[in-house]
Amino acid sequence: MDTKEMRTVFINTLVESARKDERIVLIDADLGKAGATASFAQTFPERHINVGVSEANMIGVAAGLASMGKIPVAQTFGCFASRRVFDQFFISVSYAKLPVKLVGTDPGISAAFNGGTHMPFEDLGTMRLIPGLTIVEPSDPVSLAALLPQLLDLDTPIYLRLYRKPLPALYPENAPFRIGKSKVLRQGGPGSILIIALGGIMVNEALEAAKILEGRGISATVIDTLTLKPLDKDGLLSAMKGAQAVLSCENHQIHGALGSAVAELMAEYRISLPFARVGIRDEFGQVGTEQWLKTHYKLDSASIAEAAAELLK
Repeated sequence: MDTKEMRTVFINTLVESARKDERIVLIDADLGKAGATASFAQTFPERHINVGVSEANMIGVAAGLASMGKIPVAQTFGCFASRRVFDQFFISVSYAKLPVKLVGTDPGISAAFNGGTHMPFEDLGTMRLIPGLTIVEPSDPVSLAALLPQLLDLDTPIYLRLYRKPLPALYPENAPFRIGKSKVLRQGGPGSILIIALGGIMVNEALEAAKILEGRGISATVIDTLTLKPLDKDGLLSAMKGAQAVLSCENHQIHGALGSAVAELMAEYRISLPFARVGIRDEFGQVGTEQWLKTHYKLDSASIAEAAAELLK
């Protein structure tokens, strides 16, 4: 299984898109190495702006460029892209309906040694409240390379939640993707438990959990959400038909993001199935390796399999 660094795939795809569209401009907050933005800066020095450690100003600059017909891509750590600049992004970008593409890196526990201050467990819930905002979290290098050009083409604000580190390819190279559409990565049999996951960490863990459950004689279907907003209502409702239970899995607080979106969908469409959520349970982040944090917060495959088995009792 081919593994690629997500930030490298992101910047390479952005460079290729910028070759075709001179309106694309990259803005970062002094994270040239961490975000791999230095590569873009070397290729298009006149279309790269480093605002320094000044994230709110970065959004103002992006809004100004967008108002003049540019397509600004503003990148920083997810904690800053959501908590620190929420008001600027809400008013200057979203309220103004400007096509700024905001990229928040190091989602959830992937912040690892940067610890709780840099560990966004609430960014999706916060950003999901913004009217008309498209929110995407690719799960592998293939989905990222396919969805990024589509996001750049949208004439609306977007929030791209980006895992920076290496991830294995879950899809064949030319697999088709559409914003707002999920993917069934593993199809279970009749009466299987439906596991709905978001993001590279949780989709991979969900797939491993499905293998564990298979060993226990439990069939599981695994869906890669890909787009949190707009949620793929038709795809998820279709997958719920014949399912025995539904389990959401996210590298985020269980409140406000995927778990909440699935619960709302089930309530609104009167889907009467056992339902549970895997995610951060009202806690702050802390320093640790990604693997230790996965186990500590019960985001790992064994914990997902246990939650699924418990739900089916």
